[in-house]
Amino acid sequence: MTQATQTQTGFTPTFTHLVSKEGGVKYPLKALHVCEETFSPLEVAYDYDAIRRQVTRETISTGPNSIWRYKAFLPVESENPIDVGTGMTPLVKSNRLARRLGLKNLYIKNDAVNMPTLSFKDRVVSVALTRAKELGFTTVSCASTGNLANSTAAIAAYAGLDCCVFIPADLEAGKVLGTLIYNPTVMAVKGNYDQVNRLCCEVGNTYGWGFVNINLRPYYSEGSKTLGFEVAEQLGWKLPDHIVAPLASGSLYTKIYKGFQEFVKVGLVEDKAVRFSGAQAEGCSPIATAFREGRDFVTPVKPDTIAKSIAIGNPADGYYALDIARKTNGNIESVNDAEIIEGIKLLAETEGIFTETAGGTTVAVLKKLVEAGKIDPEETTVVYITGNGLKTQEAVQGYIGEPLFIEPKLDSFERALERSRTLERLEWQQVLV
Repeated sequence: MTQATQTQTGFTPTFTHLVSKEGGVKYPLKALHVCEETFSPLEVAYDYDAIRRQVTRETISTGPNSIWRYKAFLPVESENPIDVGTGMTPLVKSNRLARRLGLKNLYIKNDAVNMPTLSFKDRVVSVALTRAKELGFTTVSCASTGNLANSTAAIAAYAGLDCCVFIPADLEAGKVLGTLIYNPTVMAVKGNYDQVNRLCCEVGNTYGWGFVNINLRPYYSEGSKTLGFEVAEQLGWKLPDHIVAPLASGSLYTKIYKGFQEFVKVGLVEDKAVRFSGAQAEGCSPIATAFREGRDFVTPVKPDTIAKSIAIGNPADGYYALDIARKTNGNIESVNDAEIIEGIKLLAETEGIFTETAGGTTVAVLKKLVEAGKIDPEETTVVYITGNGLKTQEAVQGYIGEPLFIEPKLDSFERALERSRTLERLEWQQVLV
């Protein structure tokens, strides 16, 4: 079936071809990711007139309670894509965190509870593996800093695909276990993510596997648009004023932007200026450094941070992230590991959301931007939390409290309670000082 063929139940795919981001060179809808003429990334192009004919606010809101309510905007042909309940995660109206920061309209897009593996990667993998099956792949793979390996292994298991994933050997234990449980082949590479990725390019060329973030990347990355779609729908079919999102490769950030633009293009929301700000860890901040120095190119770095899920030293979409931040009057900032830990704790203590290090980075950058006067308190600001803290527990060990061990007696409890209250008073006195 081609992209122009209507399925038996009436769904007409709307994606038409692949196109290079530089030069506009067209390619067929195959497993390709780099333009041979310009060496720029390929992305999916759509027939937006066809989308307008298919979708309305009503058809979307009455669709599946998953990313597939936006199927007309996604590069799949199948009437029955791989649906594991991914997406439609909560958009939480912040109260206590907003008050702590002095913001009046702060929202938290909480993909820490995304299904099935508790990160936004379930979105992109659901799209990529649906497309992989359509293209005839039987073995799928990825280069991952952890979350993507979890998601690829889980959704491949559901879809009945063979799976082999590649990770840096020093990943957090929770992420390794969270991949192995699905019984894929796991290759732990003695190197950083960028070295893992280079190896995977060689493996993909040699074995002909479907690598979700390499030869399937144009399709895979489109899944991140759903984070933009959902926010617009959950805000009552309106765009926010400002978003703050983590930056690793830069793909998530650029696709949220594309998602907003597509909703405007087909008339689902009114156009407005949305400021895009990005968050990086200082120990791997090539995009933030380029932004600060006024450069339009990104110099690769060697990662050294606890925020391993966003520790990509040579970000594929860094140039495009810089462009979006600048043309929307946004900012790209970085924070150190201590600030990341405080960001994790701040979100947990104020909103009851336990995020991993990428989310801690984003919250810490949000705080930094507010303190620098770069976020208007009246703005509708959305901060994106992309993964669950249960995956990176090592990051906060030693920086949070310990249980109070007591005897099974009332007086033992009361002595411990008094000690606890005394410690709490001392901590508040230190804060006030």
